[in-house]
Amino acid sequence: MNDACWETAGAVRWAVSRLAQRLRAETGRTGLTRLETSVLANLRHGGPLTPTALADVEGLQPQSLTRTINALDEAGLVERSRDDRDRRQQTIRLTAQGRAALDDHVRDGNAWLAEALRTELTPAERDVLRIAADLMTRLAGEGKPGSSLPGAAAPQ
Repeated sequence: MNDACWETAGAVRWAVSRLAQRLRAETGRTGLTRLETSVLANLRHGGPLTPTALADVEGLQPQSLTRTINALDEAGLVERSRDDRDRRQQTIRLTAQGRAALDDHVRDGNAWLAEALRTELTPAERDVLRIAADLMTRLAGEGKPGSSLPGAAAPQ
């Protein structure tokens, strides 16, 4: 492997990790856990999903999502119904209240990030970062037919 690619990979992973930590700190006021937020985002972008499909996207076993789905259901953020094709399966749907909770969560993070972009970066640097965001999305496999990478929901 090329040394420059290896170094770039390390730098990108570190930067993404630090930015994700900061965004979590800035959006913690909504009361949603990271997994709850991810489930809501996947339902928003993927439509109604079975618990098995949600678990696949999250990279978890379906049993590992049971508590999260129950909590979201009890809070009125998702609703369950029988799957139209297989009555033994449940389908999980995002409710209007769930969409609003996710919007609040996203708004908090985006407000902090937009202000940081405005105060910390020049317009040219913001343009470079926009290009980098598009490239990272491409690297993640978003938009590719058959892409089934864990956590493949659109950005929040």
